[in-house]
Amino acid sequence: MARETHYRACHLCEAICGLVIETEGTNIVSIKGDKADPLSRGHICPKAVALKDLHTDPDRLRAPVKRVTVDGADQWREISWDEALDTTAQRLAQIISEHGVHAVGIYMGNPSVHNYGMMTHQGNLFQHIRTNNRFSATSVDQLPHHLTSLWLYGHKLLIPVPDVDNTDYLLMLGANPLASNGSIWTVPDVKKRLKALTARNGKLVVIDPRRTETAGIASEHQFIRPGTDALFLLALLNTLFRENLTDAGALAAYTRGLDEVARAIEVFTPDFAAPHTGIEAAVMRRIAREFAGAERAVCYGRMGVSTQAYGTLCQWLIQLINIATGNLDKPGGSLFASPAVDTVKTSSPGGHGRHRSRVRDLPEFDRELPAACLAEEICTPGEGQIRALFTGAGNPVLSTPNGRQLDSALEELAFMVSLDPFINETTRHADIILPPTSALEHDHYDISFHLFAVRNTARYNEPVFDKPRGSLHDWEIFNQLGNRLARLLDKPEQPAVAPHDIIDMGLQAGAPGPEGLSLEKLRQHPSGIDLGPLQAQLPERLATPDKTIRCDTPQAMADLARLFEAFQRPDDDAFRLIGRRHVRSNNSWMHNYHRLMKGRERCTLLMHPDDMASQNIAPGGMVTLSSRVGSLDVAVEASNDMMRGVVSLPHGFGHHRKGIRMRTAAAHAGVSCNDVTDEHHLDALSGNAAVNGVAVTVRPARPD
Repeated sequence: MARETHYRACHLCEAICGLVIETEGTNIVSIKGDKADPLSRGHICPKAVALKDLHTDPDRLRAPVKRVTVDGADQWREISWDEALDTTAQRLAQIISEHGVHAVGIYMGNPSVHNYGMMTHQGNLFQHIRTNNRFSATSVDQLPHHLTSLWLYGHKLLIPVPDVDNTDYLLMLGANPLASNGSIWTVPDVKKRLKALTARNGKLVVIDPRRTETAGIASEHQFIRPGTDALFLLALLNTLFRENLTDAGALAAYTRGLDEVARAIEVFTPDFAAPHTGIEAAVMRRIAREFAGAERAVCYGRMGVSTQAYGTLCQWLIQLINIATGNLDKPGGSLFASPAVDTVKTSSPGGHGRHRSRVRDLPEFDRELPAACLAEEICTPGEGQIRALFTGAGNPVLSTPNGRQLDSALEELAFMVSLDPFINETTRHADIILPPTSALEHDHYDISFHLFAVRNTARYNEPVFDKPRGSLHDWEIFNQLGNRLARLLDKPEQPAVAPHDIIDMGLQAGAPGPEGLSLEKLRQHPSGIDLGPLQAQLPERLATPDKTIRCDTPQAMADLARLFEAFQRPDDDAFRLIGRRHVRSNNSWMHNYHRLMKGRERCTLLMHPDDMASQNIAPGGMVTLSSRVGSLDVAVEASNDMMRGVVSLPHGFGHHRKGIRMRTAAAHAGVSCNDVTDEHHLDALSGNAAVNGVAVTVRPARPD
């Protein structure tokens, strides 16, 4: 059997590393890094090799299934696509007719942005379900980034990224790119890039409650108490203003409101922040001076600062620090990418607070409500109560706060349908599951992550394997289900335009360069085309009406009072819970693959040895971790890499629930950190879940 070579961009994380995949017939022989890829340069991580496990996984559904009850027990029965799509459309139409469109809820998970067909075609269905009850993983993740970019730069997707290959000083908070490969920052081969930074006498400073893998190679690491990052950032900005270290440079011509910000933050001194953050005032002043003194510097913060009670303030302050020092839109500082298919130009800028949740009055962002209120919108009777739920590539039972509450709430639905290849902790509640083709059975173009890449490139790849007979791609499911629902609602149907045709139009309409781009040109360069380094683009790139940046954002300025008031009181003595990322994992959707799960168990609670001694906890023992919403028992692991008073548990585990069909995941079940995170612990500005910094107690577990 002849061996064939295929080229592919890995879709399993934001780094989109180029791959060379060799096959013999239907077998994958090898997966290696593509050295000709201008972005990833041959780098891959263990996740890419596990693409073989994902494709061949015997637990992956290959046909639609329907939940039926036999002798009082739930079972799954394979059904035809016609039955699955017709039944789903009929049930959705019936519920809309009887209870209104807001009775249908929608939840879209993280993997949906890694599959371009889901992004191009979900509107074919959702245009007929214009419900206020839309949710996604955004509000347990990067929502503060989007809201800050909307306020400052005029568009939710205008998020600048560190120009790591050219900077002299990188200040990083709540991020661990050596484990994540970058997040809202597409930066493959990041370890080599960061080592190159320090090798050229640059400085990498990491602020984190844990000495992470990234902190381990940094020039300097400072522990910080979870939830106090906004005070640290304010202390830096306060120092910059007080010591006349600000210089907006070229930005000054189209920047407004920095003087107003300076006056508003006068009370947030390093001396005010020090007892709360655990970082000495002198250290904060030194970091501010070093940052201002560097020729090219950039401040960057990610999950640890976004998913906390002051997440939006943190992201706003990070942008202001870069702006006030003239490091925004500057090589070596913070730059905007120029993607070949520019969704900034083709998507809505976003909005905030145009409607609010029915039960808790939480604000929408980009027509989505905070995921933390999904369960209560299902369980609370009244007009607008969610009675049917569509989930796409999501597992909110493990991914949203107080997962046990949502797990129970899903039982109350009149109908649930999931577009997903697995029976997992969430989809086990569905009436019908619609499984798409494997990722290697459809083509790929990355729409999202070129927006946040450290270099401008473009890459399109054909499928590695033929589409199996009787299967449907994600986009075909959306198209066919949308048209069935349209007929029932007496609305027009949509033609089946393939995603690659949409991308081809986008390439030809907006591609840079004298010759332009097209899908055919990308087909001729399967390793991708280099479009050059990131460049300064302001003020032209701004999407604000007057092409200016208003730094004194009213909502953020008003939220300073909430922050100040909260820290007038002494810190309590509770432990604070933070998450943890591993290079072999990504949320809850990569735990059924042997190559990623082999080795020592990773779902342990990290705790400083002195904290263990103070609670009479024996090394290697079991502890009970408790919060307002519940408790769980987990193995504890002593670690000097933890800040005192802080414990760390990885995200995405908890595969012990009955009825799932993921054998490898169940064998490494672990516990779900979201069984103790609190759905009422939110960032008040955005509604983003504050799953970091949750107050918990840790005690020795009682023997059974």
